[in-house]
Amino acid sequence: MTELLTAAQMRGIETSAIESGQVTGLELMERAGRGVVEAIFEEWPELAKTSGRAVVLCGPGNNGGDGFVVARLLKEWGWEIDVYLYGDPEKLPPDARTNFEKWRNKNQVNFRRIDPAPLEDDTFRFQPGTSLVIDGLFGTGLTRPFGGVFSLLAFEQARSLLRNNDVRVVAIDVPSGLCADSGCILGNVIAADLTVTFHDKKIGHMINDGPANCGLVRTKQIGLVQKEASAIVKLVSEDGLSAAKSETDHKYSHGHGLILSGGSGKTGAARLAARGALRIGAGLVTLGVPPAAQTEVAAQVTAIMLQRVEGGDELSDVLDDERLNALCFGPGLGLERARDLVPVALAANRATVLDADALTAYADDPAALFDQLHDECVLTPHGGEFARLFPDISEKLKAVPTKGPAYSKVDATREAAKRAGCVVLFKGSDTVIAAPDGRCAINSAHYERSAPWLATAGSGDVLAGFITGLLARGFAPMQAAETAAWLHVECARTFGPGLIAEDLPEQLPAVFQHLAK
Repeated sequence: MTELLTAAQMRGIETSAIESGQVTGLELMERAGRGVVEAIFEEWPELAKTSGRAVVLCGPGNNGGDGFVVARLLKEWGWEIDVYLYGDPEKLPPDARTNFEKWRNKNQVNFRRIDPAPLEDDTFRFQPGTSLVIDGLFGTGLTRPFGGVFSLLAFEQARSLLRNNDVRVVAIDVPSGLCADSGCILGNVIAADLTVTFHDKKIGHMINDGPANCGLVRTKQIGLVQKEASAIVKLVSEDGLSAAKSETDHKYSHGHGLILSGGSGKTGAARLAARGALRIGAGLVTLGVPPAAQTEVAAQVTAIMLQRVEGGDELSDVLDDERLNALCFGPGLGLERARDLVPVALAANRATVLDADALTAYADDPAALFDQLHDECVLTPHGGEFARLFPDISEKLKAVPTKGPAYSKVDATREAAKRAGCVVLFKGSDTVIAAPDGRCAINSAHYERSAPWLATAGSGDVLAGFITGLLARGFAPMQAAETAAWLHVECARTFGPGLIAEDLPEQLPAVFQHLAK
């Protein structure tokens, strides 16, 4: 899995490398600037074949120093460059000041200084033929909204004008205005077509408003090898991911999942979950259905088994079979049925997925649910369900940030997992998975892994089934949630547009074959 960093962690890695003598700040700045130019020409090869005109916006910190390196390198390539500096050059940090002087002295070109305060400045004009805007204003260091004339570039009219004139915007590290830790917009943001970051991606690239404003994200290495010991957020990927079975295994060695269904006319969600659990490799899957729904379910399933489960006493008898090692409660279960059955299931102390109605049933008293949970549980709320279970955490997450680092979905999911005492998978295109001990992973359905057609009725039920099937196979809760979330997106990408929830489990064979290569 890829590591995702906060701004503070990245600064710590850079500082450690500089203080150890591994590299100087100037060398890092030079490598970063070269990385930006390389990424531009790799993404748009046609720009490397000609000389164009670029506007480079340099901020008052080291991100601005990177911008001066980019300006110098593009100038050496033959481009015409217009440099605008936000603020006073005398107040630049030492390394950024050195690169500012290199730019000014070597090219005998005057820069244009922009005062941070005025909203209008007649000196800020794009020349005809401009094809690139380099955003080196604030990067990961921004902690509050920015104003002045550069903020005009955040307006939709300016974005449309740039797009209509085929002007590409390239952000150094993160688009100015975007919180690198949370993906929240601090006031306004200069949306990019390409974001070039260094060493590892930042959390803000992958969650909240980050993907909508970063364009493409490319990571360039700048020679840093030291890592901090502090908590790292992982990006779920196929690296190290395996759902393979051993040649010597048999069905009983892959566990037996029990998924509880709702009443007549409300069994579809549980059937989707059961199909997902079976396809992902559970040895056996049983649907526990009330008497009134038995005929309906029997007409729909074959490899999935049926078990009559009406109330808590019947469920307790069923759970006397210790081979039932993974449970799933919630999809289409109904609130009254959930309140009756969930306590019985949790008392059995089996690996358990709680989704949908099993979560909403406790909206009036979330603490009553938390008191019953154990460390083999996985909660899978979407935004509405999360708000019902964790209303105070949800309010913090919804608050409009006025400074950074802003409270993020990562922060919220970690806090929720600690309170619940089990793994929480907070669903969305930026799904965040956290364990009570602070471990955290993001499963992103953005950029190259975008799958907007996954937003369809029943897809969450299939995800609950995927997790249940992996728990039945013996996966630890965090590993099961991470693996299931990645496979869920990959199945959607394999099928493509037109996807409905029933299609998801049927893509697993092709995805498994790809992983086995």
